[in-house]
Amino acid sequence: MIVGTFDLLPLAPEILVAVMGMLLLVLGVFLGDKSFRLISWYTVLSFAVTAALLLRFPDGAIVAFGGLFISEPFAVFMKVVVLFGGALSVLMAMQYAERQKIARFEYPVLVLFSVLGMMMMLSANDLISLYMGLELQSLPLYVLAALNRDSLKSSEAGVKYFVLGALSSGLLLYGCSMVYGFAGTTSFPGIADAIALMAGTPSTGLVIGLVFMLSGLAFKVSAVPFHMWTPDVYEGAPASVVSFFAMVPKIAAMGLLARVTMSAFGGVADQWQQVIWVIAAGSMIVGAFAALRQTNIRRLLAYSSIGHMGYALIGLAAASAEGVRGLMLYMVIYMITTGGVFAVILMMTRRGQQAEEINDLAGLAKYNPLMAACMALLMFSMAGIPPVAGFFGKLFIFQAAIAQGFYCLAILGVLSSVVAAYYYLRVIRVMYFDEPVNELDRVDDAPALFVMRGATVFALVFAVIIWPLFETLTHAVERLLGA
Repeated sequence: MIVGTFDLLPLAPEILVAVMGMLLLVLGVFLGDKSFRLISWYTVLSFAVTAALLLRFPDGAIVAFGGLFISEPFAVFMKVVVLFGGALSVLMAMQYAERQKIARFEYPVLVLFSVLGMMMMLSANDLISLYMGLELQSLPLYVLAALNRDSLKSSEAGVKYFVLGALSSGLLLYGCSMVYGFAGTTSFPGIADAIALMAGTPSTGLVIGLVFMLSGLAFKVSAVPFHMWTPDVYEGAPASVVSFFAMVPKIAAMGLLARVTMSAFGGVADQWQQVIWVIAAGSMIVGAFAALRQTNIRRLLAYSSIGHMGYALIGLAAASAEGVRGLMLYMVIYMITTGGVFAVILMMTRRGQQAEEINDLAGLAKYNPLMAACMALLMFSMAGIPPVAGFFGKLFIFQAAIAQGFYCLAILGVLSSVVAAYYYLRVIRVMYFDEPVNELDRVDDAPALFVMRGATVFALVFAVIIWPLFETLTHAVERLLGA
C-alpha cells in the first residue's frame, strides 16, 4: 500500500471529470440548448479519456487525503465500468432527447456530475467520503428524473425519488453516526481494527448502525423492502434517463456495498450476512412475482431490476472472494444487457409518440426482424438461459452461495429465475407470434442501434471472453480483500 503520495495524483480521474463538468456547464450557459449534442459528445469523450487514465494507474493501493480516498484495482475496474455505462447512456440519449424535446444542455452535464459522485463512492475509504460521494451521485439523479417538465408523470417521478432518496440518506447518515459512536472512528480500516478488538462479539449499537447503513444503501440498488420508488420512476421519468438509472448507479452502489461490508465490516460478516440474505430473498421473490401482471414494459423492467439486484446480492451474502467476483461479473452483464434492452425501448415510437406497452411489440418480428431478434436474445440473457451471458452470471453467483452453504438462497434463486423466465418469454411470444396491429415507426437512431447490436453480440460471445474478464475480476477482488 502506498501512503503519503501527492494527494492530488490518485484523484486525477475525478479532477478531470469535475473540470470537464464545469467547463461544459459554462459552455452550455453561453450556447444554450442548441449545444446539447456538442456537450453530449464532449461528455462521452471525457468518460473515454478518464477511463484511459484509470487503466494506466499503478497496480497497488494508493491512499490519499488522510485515508479518506483509496485507489486500487477493484475501484479502478468498477470506475471503468461506470464510465463505460455512462458513455453508453449519453450516446443513447442524444436522438431520443431531441425527438422528445428534452434536449437541454444540462442533461449530459448532470449525468457527468452523477458519474463523478459514483467514482468518489467507489474509492471511499471513510464514512465521510462515502456520504459525500453518495450525495453527489444522487442529487443530479433527482433532477434528471423530473427533466421533462411538461410531463406530470415525470414531475411525480422526480418528487417521489427525491423524497424517498432523502429518507434513505437519513437512514444511512444515522447508521454512520452510530458506527462512529461505537467504533470511535469513521475510517474503514479503523472500523475493521475496532471490530477486531471486540473479539468477535461486536456491540449492539455497532450492529444497529450497520443495519441502518445497509438499509440506506439498499435503497440505492432498489432492493426490497426499499424498492417502492422503482416502478413509478421507471414509468414516469424519460426513457433515456431511466436507461441511465437502470445501468449505472446500481453498479456503483453494489461496488460500494462490497467495499463497506468486506473491507470495513468483514470481521462481523455473520451479522450483516443475515440482513443481505433477507434483502436478496425478498428482492428475488418480489421481482419474480410482481412483474407477472405488468403490461407496461418499463414497469416490467423495474421489477425485473429488483429481481436482478436480489440475484447479485446472493454473491455478497456469500461473503467470500468467489461471491464478490460473481457479484461484479453479474453487474457487468446486467449493465450491458439492460443497455441493449433500453436501446430497443428508446426506438419504440408510433407516429412520433413513445410506445410503452408490451403489446406495442406485437408482430415486431414480421416487419423489423433485426430488432426483434436482438430483443429476443437480450430477453434470453436476462432470463439466464444458456448459452448467453446471463446464464454465466447466475451460474457463478449460485456456485459461490453453495460453496458457503447457502443452499436455501441458491434454490430460491433458481426457482425465482424459473418464474421470471415467464415474463421474459412473454415479450418474445408477443414479438413473434402475435399479429401486428399498429406497426412501430422505423427510427433511424444510430447510437441506439449501435448499443442494441453491441449488447446482443456481447451476450452471444460472452462464453468466449469470460476467462480474460474472470482473471481481471479475480485480481481486483484479491486486492480489495487484501487492501
